Amino acid sequence: MSDSLVITVNGERREMASGATVLDLLRELRLDSGLVAIERNQEILPRARWMDSRIQPDDSFEIVHFVGGG
Repeated sequence: MSDSLVITVNGERREMASGATVLDLLRELRLDSGLVAIERNQEILPRARWMDSRIQPDDSFEIVHFVGGG
């Protein structure tokens, strides 16, 4: 990937385009933004900041996907 950076998502290394936001990451992972919680570098990232938070080299994300059921 040209002009990319390396991050970690749920323990796995992956490349993202430079300038991508956290919301872009969710889109690439095909995750519904309404059904996840995100921790960035061991801090909870508020949903209101996902659109404006640019991914940085070596960022580490833990993304929890909520599943309903009974």
